[in-house]
Amino acid sequence: MALIFRTMMLFFVVATASAQTPLRQPKVPLLADRIVAVVNDEVITYFELHARLDQALLQLKRQGTSLPPREVLEKQMLERLIMDKVQLQHARDIGLRIEDGALEQALQRIAASNKMSLNQFREALQKDGIKFVKFREEIREEMTLARVREREVENKIVISEGEVDNYLAGDSATGGAGEEYELAHILLRAPESANPEQIQRLRNKANQLLNRLKNGEEFAQLAAAYSDAPDGLQGGNLGRRPLNSLPTIFSDAVVSLKAGEVAPILRSPNGFHIVKLVSKSGGKALPAVQQTHVRHILIRVNEVVSETDAKHTLAGLSDRIKHGERFVELARLFSQDGAAPKGGDLGWIYPGDTVPEFERAMNQLNPGEVSEPIRSPFGFHLIEVIERRVQNVSEDRKRAAARNVLRERKMDEAFQDWLRQARDRAYVELRLEER
Repeated sequence: MALIFRTMMLFFVVATASAQTPLRQPKVPLLADRIVAVVNDEVITYFELHARLDQALLQLKRQGTSLPPREVLEKQMLERLIMDKVQLQHARDIGLRIEDGALEQALQRIAASNKMSLNQFREALQKDGIKFVKFREEIREEMTLARVREREVENKIVISEGEVDNYLAGDSATGGAGEEYELAHILLRAPESANPEQIQRLRNKANQLLNRLKNGEEFAQLAAAYSDAPDGLQGGNLGRRPLNSLPTIFSDAVVSLKAGEVAPILRSPNGFHIVKLVSKSGGKALPAVQQTHVRHILIRVNEVVSETDAKHTLAGLSDRIKHGERFVELARLFSQDGAAPKGGDLGWIYPGDTVPEFERAMNQLNPGEVSEPIRSPFGFHLIEVIERRVQNVSEDRKRAAARNVLRERKMDEAFQDWLRQARDRAYVELRLEER
């Protein structure tokens, strides 16, 4: 019979031969679950780590990236899980949760992008050995992480009119409008309270990685093995972006590089950066942009109206709309903002005109479709898209586009700074080496 030895941490399950089994049959050790890290009041298990590690390895193989040693990638993935856990715990502490309605809409969009119905998509996952319930919660976690970033970073970034003026003047003078650079990036994150010895160790590590790159090692492989940035396990590729939307520390470093070259090590408050220019393309004229004609009903949350009350009110209004009542009339009666007298009509909206939560929900709707209750910093909304059109960019919209570029430029650095502080505040106990 099998004997299972347990301590406070799980180690190994060893199958032994029963009395009726021949003595010469070998014993087969079976690996059992164990704790590999403690993050505040939660744990990360060995099975959880290796499930995510296997996914990352599969993705790297599909990208054609040479695989780092598994034990190196194991440490990187554990740190990634720790960072995710810290963010999800923060979301829980501030009461941020993805509602089932929003989650179902996201799953339907994922299924539609694969040209399937939701039921067909569920069956396809099950055929691939993926439990739909687990997949569903992983999508909820991804959405939660995105909302944490929005709430703690994106919604707090302020762009002044002076910054917009300087951006437009500089962009016009340099002819950089639309010039796009594809970068890859390795970040060695420095703790907020790092002492000089820690900083020097990180600098030495950055120099070692830079030398390995100069000696021909693959950038994506080293990024997957060592980068502390969220995109590290995707090979560190930042995608193709306009030069003027990159953090200044990056744009200044790569503007004179040729494709394939790596910039000298860069130092920022978040740590040390190694940046490679993958490719670049010349300037392009500003494209036409999509506008959305939209209306909404807003119920504000305050000391009198709770979140539950607001959602309940909007759910009732949604039912009334589904049964034939006009959105415009209900907006006039119930909406709590300045657009109420106009039936909730917000006019034509450009990208970046509204807060991210509202814009994301709006972009997911077809003309004539009404959203589920959507949370934003202003309260809860029902959103209806009336129609869409594509327009050339006016001078006013050029300023709005410049504002969005400047916001994007600030976001990455601000988010890395927030992550570093959140990680430093957390209690983390590593147990990966306890075999």
